[in-house]
Amino acid sequence: MSQLTELLKQKLLTIAVAESCTGGHLSALLTQESGASDYFDRGFITYSNQAKVELLGVKKSTLDTYGAVSEQTALEMVKGVIRNSNTDIGVSITGIAGPTGDTKNKPVGTVCFGFCISGECTTIKKHFDGERQQVVQRSVAFVADTLKELL
Repeated sequence: MSQLTELLKQKLLTIAVAESCTGGHLSALLTQESGASDYFDRGFITYSNQAKVELLGVKKSTLDTYGAVSEQTALEMVKGVIRNSNTDIGVSITGIAGPTGDTKNKPVGTVCFGFCISGECTTIKKHFDGERQQVVQRSVAFVADTLKELL
């Protein structure tokens, strides 16, 4: 994570995040170093669907049609982050860390990400093996690696 935070500082970029299945783990890692306020604006922990709707503007119809763990929801979450923070970078994470909550089409370890960088938004769906904490850690590491590549 320190490579990412150094990159954010060097490029004078700001970031805000919305987390569901990672429960604030990404925000905690982004803010563990002194001076984090130079690049970290805010984090939304929107674990429930209601929080996603109220805080990020995710449409109830999106949740009803695609579910909370979907690229469509991740995209609406990250757009809500950008709208509510006005940062250079927005990230969203929504997934099933387990051990419960899986479905036939969405097994434990399914995680959807949203990234918006300077107005360009994209989503990525991944599957991570492992137990709950491993899925969380791998999700956060994936965000850090992806942002380092994109920046």
